[in-house]
Amino acid sequence: MHLKFDTIQGWLIYAAMLGYLLAFISSLARYKKLRTVFYVAGFGLATAGFVYRWYDAGHVPLQNLFEVFLCLGMLMYPLTVFCRRFLGIKGETVDALIGFIILFPAGFVFNAEPQRLPPVLQSWLFAPHVAAYMFAYVIMAKASVQAVGQLLCRGREEAGAYELGTYRMVCMGFPLLSLGLILGAWWGKIAWGDYWNWDPKELWSLVSWLVYLGYLHFRYMFGRKHPRINSAIAVCGFLAIIITLLWVNLAKIFAGLHSYAS
Repeated sequence: MHLKFDTIQGWLIYAAMLGYLLAFISSLARYKKLRTVFYVAGFGLATAGFVYRWYDAGHVPLQNLFEVFLCLGMLMYPLTVFCRRFLGIKGETVDALIGFIILFPAGFVFNAEPQRLPPVLQSWLFAPHVAAYMFAYVIMAKASVQAVGQLLCRGREEAGAYELGTYRMVCMGFPLLSLGLILGAWWGKIAWGDYWNWDPKELWSLVSWLVYLGYLHFRYMFGRKHPRINSAIAVCGFLAIIITLLWVNLAKIFAGLHSYAS
């Protein structure tokens, strides 16, 4: 466990986590205005942590898992606002908890020591490729929560709202997954001489993409006739993302061309 109580970076992360946690608790206590204050504060502190990391590292902080989780934690609040205003999807209470959980690895698990950017990452494709995946991952995380809500919900109307929310979010996240995959293949051609190298992370990125493609195809074919199957596929897609993001990077048996991301 890597504690960061002796750094500005660490205090920004812990303060952001506290903001998200207090937003979650305030929401449970039905203090909606207080929830908003704490949620916005958590987002502001997470953003400050991301900007500070950018300054401290000297490059876009998307290189390793510490920076990835810091970025994901920062994106949670904007996603909440977007979904509420444009997709009609609520869930601020759970979103605040997700933000807290996402920041936990950055605050307590992964080493925050700044690293030099390897030559292979010194490309203009670095930021858009990784950013596309970051946006997609946080969207699919919220979609999976909606899917779990549908699986656990007994009321037909509420379950239907969860199922529709999952579908709308997957429709928003899937193009970003596709963009990340395409940019990665293009970058692979430039860096390693081939569009595809069957690297473990490439493979699992493809698996997660195929699962969501299967979800969209099944949803198109049958609509809302089988809501539980729809939700189960969406959850499986996010499990594939977790494998892509964590297991492939951390398990030594999966060491490959993307091992620098650990």
